[in-house]
Amino acid sequence: MGFSSVAKECGAASQPLHERYKDEFPVTKRLTYLNHAAVAPLCRPAAEAMKRLADDALHHGSLHYEQWMAAYQGLRTAAARLINASPGEIAIVKNTSEGIATVALGLDWKPGDRVVVFQEEFPANYFPWLRLENRGLRITRLSLYDPLDRIAEAIRGARLLAISYVNYLSGYRVDLDALGRLCRERDCFFFVDAIQGMGAFPIDVERSHIDALSADGHKWMLGPEGNGVLYVRKDRLDQIEPVEFGWTNAAGYADYSSRDMAPRPDAGRYECGTLNTIGCFGQRAAIEFLLETGIDRITPAVEHLAECIERGVRARGYEVLAERTPETGSGIVSFRHPQVDAREIVAKLGEARITAAPRQGWIRTSPHFYIDPAEIDRMLDVLPRVFK
Repeated sequence: MGFSSVAKECGAASQPLHERYKDEFPVTKRLTYLNHAAVAPLCRPAAEAMKRLADDALHHGSLHYEQWMAAYQGLRTAAARLINASPGEIAIVKNTSEGIATVALGLDWKPGDRVVVFQEEFPANYFPWLRLENRGLRITRLSLYDPLDRIAEAIRGARLLAISYVNYLSGYRVDLDALGRLCRERDCFFFVDAIQGMGAFPIDVERSHIDALSADGHKWMLGPEGNGVLYVRKDRLDQIEPVEFGWTNAAGYADYSSRDMAPRPDAGRYECGTLNTIGCFGQRAAIEFLLETGIDRITPAVEHLAECIERGVRARGYEVLAERTPETGSGIVSFRHPQVDAREIVAKLGEARITAAPRQGWIRTSPHFYIDPAEIDRMLDVLPRVFK
């Protein structure tokens, strides 16, 4: 298929979601935003919720503190709905890394315990596990692209497997259900870094037997930076000791005179002190917006846009980092020109008000559901051609 036919097919495809929700993303009036794998623009509901809280705090201080508490619980509830958990299994954290560190440092490790990690991981889901070698743990390193039977063999006898739902660079999306079954069968703790998938692709922690999951909201969840969630399965809570301990970790934290340090009975035991209140207002609104839109509708829209990018760049002679399939594709497509530096191409796109990211020699694009498919055609038209 030639480039012109690819562009025509993708540009002509009807995406009701982008037409219905474009007004919720004022960024579309200024930019073609293909960089959700980095930092997404706020959706309007998130921005407005944060503005309301800022204005209220400006005029009333903490007079309406009960609304702050409701926002915290509302965020836990919305995040739980997004991944089929219960609100009591959700802790509010400042970012994915804090959630990962909570699990990595909080488990009761024994010398000789073994952890399975993947060498293509983003550092946030790699470094914390490698540091456990200093405590006498053994680390097994696999490739993300290893066959399932190789992973099954590696986790036999392992204490924990840590993996990202979607790889930050290639966009490879793993089969959480298959990995979860393997971990459950082998009594291996299953940890998932969900930041590059949560908000765009379905996650069911029950069906996938996920023991803990961490993600923050400034990418596919369309919320602010500095606000994330940590899920810990209820029957795993007592196995993970809070590594940061302040006044709100304790069950009786509302009683300032209490000296009882017994932890909260739910995942709130991992919340150490004052939360990012304005971020919680924004993140709650963003997730509720995603839930209202429907992940079942968002996913095919994201997949379509990413497929248009992949077909279009291939038709122009670019190399694509990972082969997309219906099972492994995500919202991330990374590609490169054989002669032109990725940074130069990203700069050229920027001049046309198209956002992408240079990552390790690749041009990484990551559209969300509200992007007009015609904008993908425009991006393809700006790309330098490959001459053979």
